[in-house]
Amino acid sequence: MADLTAGCAWIEGEYLPIAEARIPILDTGFVRSDLTYDVVAVWGGKFFRLDDHLDRLERGCERLRLRSPKGRAETEAILEQVVARSGLRESYVETVITRGVPAPGERDPRRFENRLYAYAIPYVWIQRPEQQEVGAKVVVARDTVRVSPGATDPTVKNFMWGDFVRGLFEAYDRDAALPILTDGDGNVTEGPGVNVFVVRDGALVTPERGVLEGITRRTVLDIAAELGVEARVDLVPVSALYDAEEIFLTSTAGGVMPVAELDGRPVGRGGVGELTARIRSTYWDWHDDPRFTRSVDYGD
Repeated sequence: MADLTAGCAWIEGEYLPIAEARIPILDTGFVRSDLTYDVVAVWGGKFFRLDDHLDRLERGCERLRLRSPKGRAETEAILEQVVARSGLRESYVETVITRGVPAPGERDPRRFENRLYAYAIPYVWIQRPEQQEVGAKVVVARDTVRVSPGATDPTVKNFMWGDFVRGLFEAYDRDAALPILTDGDGNVTEGPGVNVFVVRDGALVTPERGVLEGITRRTVLDIAAELGVEARVDLVPVSALYDAEEIFLTSTAGGVMPVAELDGRPVGRGGVGELTARIRSTYWDWHDDPRFTRSVDYGD
């Protein structure tokens, strides 16, 4: 039996070790980034907010005029199987829907047969837990702005990361871990795979425009409502970052990630802020909450 402990992929009806997973080189998801995708976490053997992730995936397909070759129930079954077969209790589970492989000479995207790929690998951390205990070093990108929503819809997950990768290199050159990109008009958008939250006067604000509507972002807003913390989605000027009492980033790959330093200067008192720590703790507690979780059947 194949060893799937490093990850399991579903490719064209077959479950494979992640190291053996391949897609056709002519798939337009690869050659044109003509696709959408989503990532859901499994923690403690449970999917977290799976329905929310699949809802967003379906909305992305609608906006890109893609049609998944699998229905919702079939997709859920495939995702459970890639996790169950791998045996991973903490996993990063991705579903990708591409425009597909064109017939020879075909260029009309309406005629392509859309494809679905899925895989589960060990959980991915943008910032590892030990790094989160001290907080991340982040910069506001100077040389790179976020791609315009008029060019690429940021609410649809995609692999067009040219601006993010350029921003990452800028962050590394400035001795930081991550960049925050602006819209070019003085407003905060997001970073590579992360939404941004600012704490000021005990209240939360997160950018409304030019960003992915992250499921972890939504979870933080839900947590704030439950904790009685004021929170809003609004334009966030770059100046708000420098005046912030606390800043944190959110992603399925890492959860709630404190920012300790911005552009070489401490955020607030530096380290992990009190409200950030409270929200981060509640976020992980919710991974055991039956309101948001679905157990994986590992067959054991």
